[in-house]
Amino acid sequence: MILSRPTQVSRIVSALAQNPVVAIIGARQVGKTTITYEVEKLLDGSVHRFDLEDPEDLARLEEPKLSLQGLNGLIIIDEVQRKPELFPLLRVLVDRREPRAQFLILGSAAPNLLKQSSESLAGRISYQTLNGFSSAEIDRKEGTKVWLRGGFPRSFLAPSEAASLAWRKNFIRTFLERDIPQLGFSIPAIMLSRFWNMLAHYHGQIWNGSELARAFGISQPSVKRYVDLLTDALVVWQLKPWHQNISKRQVKAPKVYIKDSGLLHSLLGIGNLADLERHPKIGASWEGFVLGEILDQLNIEANDAYFWATHAGAELDLLVFVQGRSIGFEVKRTVSPKITPSMRISLTDLNLELLFVIHAGDHDFQMAEKIFAIPMSQLKHHLERFKLSLLT
Repeated sequence: MILSRPTQVSRIVSALAQNPVVAIIGARQVGKTTITYEVEKLLDGSVHRFDLEDPEDLARLEEPKLSLQGLNGLIIIDEVQRKPELFPLLRVLVDRREPRAQFLILGSAAPNLLKQSSESLAGRISYQTLNGFSSAEIDRKEGTKVWLRGGFPRSFLAPSEAASLAWRKNFIRTFLERDIPQLGFSIPAIMLSRFWNMLAHYHGQIWNGSELARAFGISQPSVKRYVDLLTDALVVWQLKPWHQNISKRQVKAPKVYIKDSGLLHSLLGIGNLADLERHPKIGASWEGFVLGEILDQLNIEANDAYFWATHAGAELDLLVFVQGRSIGFEVKRTVSPKITPSMRISLTDLNLELLFVIHAGDHDFQMAEKIFAIPMSQLKHHLERFKLSLLT
């Protein structure tokens, strides 16, 4: 079974229409290579592929200028982080007076780990983040399945819960033993594995480096280096705090989430829905999953999203800016959400235009002026209506 991803394909094709180089950035095994075949069907001209994990293709690019300068059409380079010295050459090739080629490069690391890409290709490259399957891309009845298994295609499409869990455990082992060293880090796999497992228990919490350092028995700088490494490797994401110019003391540390809910559940030892339903981290798991869905469907990068909290206890789960409008989101794993003091404080202090409360029930309704309750099962529909309303 193969699922089509028309929204993601459309974003990539649009980026190619405006930029000579487009980078698809996503974790290993998230479907980057597969989606390029869908993109290829919508484009005219020849296509040339190089997979830098294939020794033959790697050898073809030993003299990259000789190999690339005579090609036209679309050139796809997979796992480009294995050869970052390509980026200055790409700038030369796309700056030719009569450029004949476009480049679609695929990377399993954040742009800052692709080293020279930002400097060499400034103004010439568009970064497109590809995550796993979202609830908007699958049958509505499988929403719980994608939350439990996560969005990695092979995990989601596995024939059983046991097979899905086995795939994720193997992914984690391979990621730590092979992928991390390939990114240039020499941290022992067993050390990073222990840290990643510990971090899963802090999923959705405000970062407290000193607490984690004490629990793990290493220095605060080392703990920060570890979490930044996992963030750059696209398996963890940090939600930045928003600071408003108000008199209240505000939280200034990020929240930390395991990016894929399926990987989170594997790290927590959760193998099936029954285990998940009785696990103490179920609320945090659902919150992280829903926040990721919101950002994906609004096409907002994690770096452009925020949470807000004060030391007095007021908090907003997600703050985004859409066409200059401040929009808030609260995530409540309940079938009957209620207005809280935090919601009213957020509306006032952050001057929100709208506040959406995403819940686990079946009905949408207006809770108060500017506050609307939306069931998670209808998130796609309501966010599409919201985006359309901005155009009118």
